[in-house]
Amino acid sequence: MRNGAGARPFFPPLQRVHIERIACTDPAAYGLHLARWDCRSLQEVVVDHATVGSIHYTTVARILAQASLQPHRSRYWKTATIDERFITQAAKILWRYERVEWLYARDEVVLCLDEKPHMQVLVRRCPSQLMRRGQIARREFEYTRDGTVTFLVALDVYDGTMWGCCLETNDHRQFLGALSRLARHYRWARRLHLIMDNGSSHIAYATQAYWASHPRLRAFYTPPHASWLNQAELLLRAFSDKYLQRFDPLSRQHLIDQLEASWPEYNRRFAHPFSWSWGCRDLYAWARKKATVICSKTYATVH
Repeated sequence: MRNGAGARPFFPPLQRVHIERIACTDPAAYGLHLARWDCRSLQEVVVDHATVGSIHYTTVARILAQASLQPHRSRYWKTATIDERFITQAAKILWRYERVEWLYARDEVVLCLDEKPHMQVLVRRCPSQLMRRGQIARREFEYTRDGTVTFLVALDVYDGTMWGCCLETNDHRQFLGALSRLARHYRWARRLHLIMDNGSSHIAYATQAYWASHPRLRAFYTPPHASWLNQAELLLRAFSDKYLQRFDPLSRQHLIDQLEASWPEYNRRFAHPFSWSWGCRDLYAWARKKATVICSKTYATVH
């Protein structure tokens, strides 16, 4: 319906709510095999089901926009099970983040480990062209593949510096060899607190045996679907943005050389501690709101 000649069509609140409800329903409920709604399909369904006599698809789009409905968009999420095990594992990590300086004063270092696995070496057919006046930088679309590289990093939570190592393969043998080099790098430290995810090389039987035979190293795993507790993920994003995003390797060895030369430069130019304000108190408050099982252990027993 219209208010007057040339005026935008007006639909009362009840009709608008019906349109919004249909947009929030799976298309299968209306006998369609669409994976998602679009405004033209919604227009047809709205008219077919007599929600309104007639309506233009642009009006449907405007109604959805006013209701903050975006059928063309979606995002993934990870479902973490907030149980006693989750809270215990997370609290052990957060306890160390909260006491980084205290531990460092006792010659104990908190390190976050993570890999950038299986980076494909894409060798461009032609060299990239630098930007010039009136033209942005350009990169060749065609490429050939020259293998992959796995890059292991360790973030020193105290000062934000990183240590890096290229691995031939992403398995426990390569990982344990890198751990030995990392331990030598921090030979002055009395203890290393290693925070990492549950990657296969991290939880392998040989790796568990390595922890048992090297009591100087203490491993702490992030809970499933909670790798965001690992600050090394922040480091890899920052490092990749500055050193890898537009780097075009000429070969696999060229990428390895770039990685091995870049992390010391990152330490000189950009390293700083990440600001991490979410602690154990926040964890417990969040768990009280979200969890079905709340950890009964006290704050003092998680370390």
